[in-house]
This record gives sequence, C-alpha cells and structure tokens, in this order.
Amino acid sequence: MKIGMACDHGAYTYKEEIKQMLIDEGHEVIDCGCHDTNSVDYPDMAKACADLVVNKEVDKGIVMCGTGIGISIAANKVKGIRCALCTDVTMARLTREHNDANMLSMGQRTTGIETCKDIVHTFLNTPFSEGERHKVRIAKISAIEDAQ
Repeated sequence: MKIGMACDHGAYTYKEEIKQMLIDEGHEVIDCGCHDTNSVDYPDMAKACADLVVNKEVDKGIVMCGTGIGISIAANKVKGIRCALCTDVTMARLTREHNDANMLSMGQRTTGIETCKDIVHTFLNTPFSEGERHKVRIAKISAIEDAQ
C-alpha cells in the first residue's frame, strides 16, 4: 500500500516510528513532513498529505499532531477527505467500515505509541464493508462539500 504521512512538531517522534514500521512491513510511505522537532504549522502538513489522498497519489493518509484534533480539522477542509481522529482500534475499525475514511489522525500527547500502531494496522486493514446505508450517508457528506 502507498501511504502519505504528515505531522507537526508535536508528533514528529511518533510519525517517524510509525513510518519505519510501515516501511518494514513493505508499504511505500510518502513523508510530507515535518522532518524534525522545530515548530511548524499543522495546517500546512495536513494539506500536503490530504492533497496526495484526493489526487490518488496514495491509498490512504495518516496525520498526527499533539492531540490529532487540529490536524484532522485542517485535513477535513480539503474536499474529498474524510479524516477520522481515532484513539482506539474500535474507532479505527468503525470509521473504515461505516465512513470509508481515507485519512487517519492520531495524537502523540493523547495516545500511546503501541496503541497508535494497533490503530494504524486496523485502519489500513479494515475494508469499507457496511453497504448501502453507509454509502448514502457518505454521498450526503459529499453533497455538503459540493454545496459550499
């Protein structure tokens, strides 16, 4: 799988550890930054990764900041993105099954690294599988975007 990743300075260490895990598992990772712990603005990182997802340059995107909140809000401003902030594997599974989320957000200050790794595995390996009722809801989300 080809995965885009991005973070701000508040999640740099987690991004690097998760990126290496994904590479070791055979995934291709496109790193949109940041590349050290110097302060950066998470909206810039979120947009870079979200653009890869909507342009179909990657299969999924993973973004991180201190809490995962700000970067997920920013990613969701890009038309076509459904970025879910997940703090456990149940959320990761359900957002794939029900929402067909194409981006995952997590927080380094709020979720332990091993839990984040489990969330990533669940997110990447769970198909969108809940059928017509959820397709209708996703279409309604897209209609909201189109109306803006």
